[in-house]
Amino acid sequence: MNLSAIQNAIREQNVDGWLFYDFRERDPLAMSILGMETGRFLSRRWYYYVPADGEPVKLVSKVEESSLDDLPGERLTYLSWKEQHEQIRNMIGEDKRIACNYSPMNNVPYTSMLDAGTVDVLRSLGYELVSAANLIQQFEALLDDAAFQTHAEAGEMIMRVKDEAFRKISAAVEAGELLNEYEVQQFIMQRFEQEGFTCDGHGPIVGVNDHPANPHFEPQPLGSAVFQKGDTVLIDLWAKKKSEGAIYYDVTWCGFIGENPPEKYVEIFNVVRDARNAAKQFVVDKFAAGEPCYGWEVDDACRNVVIEAGYGDYFIHRTGHSIGTNVHGNGVNIDNLETRDERQLVPGICFSIEPGIYIRNHMGVRSEINVFIKPNGEVTVVGDEQDSLILM
Repeated sequence: MNLSAIQNAIREQNVDGWLFYDFRERDPLAMSILGMETGRFLSRRWYYYVPADGEPVKLVSKVEESSLDDLPGERLTYLSWKEQHEQIRNMIGEDKRIACNYSPMNNVPYTSMLDAGTVDVLRSLGYELVSAANLIQQFEALLDDAAFQTHAEAGEMIMRVKDEAFRKISAAVEAGELLNEYEVQQFIMQRFEQEGFTCDGHGPIVGVNDHPANPHFEPQPLGSAVFQKGDTVLIDLWAKKKSEGAIYYDVTWCGFIGENPPEKYVEIFNVVRDARNAAKQFVVDKFAAGEPCYGWEVDDACRNVVIEAGYGDYFIHRTGHSIGTNVHGNGVNIDNLETRDERQLVPGICFSIEPGIYIRNHMGVRSEINVFIKPNGEVTVVGDEQDSLILM
């Protein structure tokens, strides 16, 4: 745990302190930020308060007095629930505005770990609670130069494998071979393994025609469609290096087997592409102007393009997600649909922009890019951006 960095961040957020709380490892974010070992047998509630200035204070049960010994600061203990409430006040003080790992109205559920009952207790003691979502992002989602390099390396590999997969489909159809969706998925995963990368067992999406109308379609060993002339094709693939702290790369590309793709397919691809570009440009413009940029408003910028084209009802997921050591990271998502993500995009954050249009029983299109905001505020896209359909 970097106490100095945490306290600097607390002061920047204009709060009096940050209260961490856990019961039976229900808040993995708190444990990660504090550098605590997981998997320990802790059966009682603990609190750890980091003030904006001064020494932290820990509050633990007398049954488990040593549970926070690895963390700096004064130790307080409690036995009864009444004593616990009294000691919370002793730990924090009076009339404080404190950050907690919760989200008002559960707008950012990914960081909302504090249970409602504990919120009640803290408010009953007179504390004003604010969300620690932006604080969590700072310690759980920002990439340094080394982490970003692993992301870029994953991007180079994935772009190669993506091209290989589309060429494999093209060659099979040309030769009259019976190649199916599942076999291409397995080919991609084998190539990841050969290159020293992993997708943690969650295989890529490879789908034809109406299959990608399910955004999370998964090809199966039995019943996968064989690629044929006239098929529309979507491939969504993600992976990271097999090394500690490596960052994922995640993209989606679309194609058509033949020379003349259906007019409707071209139309919706172009809408998705334009929406993707509008979202990226919105972020670029915000940072160029030195203005704050929030996940929910980038989603709006993207979604409005799809709505204006008449396909709003078919864009059924958020615009993008945080990218980190997990393919869905702990930073800001590009979302004002499934959630209202009020977190701010800041230098060091990596995320996807991936609008899609999904017409049930007909076709599905998605176009995905990875965006990274450099320390100087420059908005950069890692890898190629698809501007037209791949023709096979």
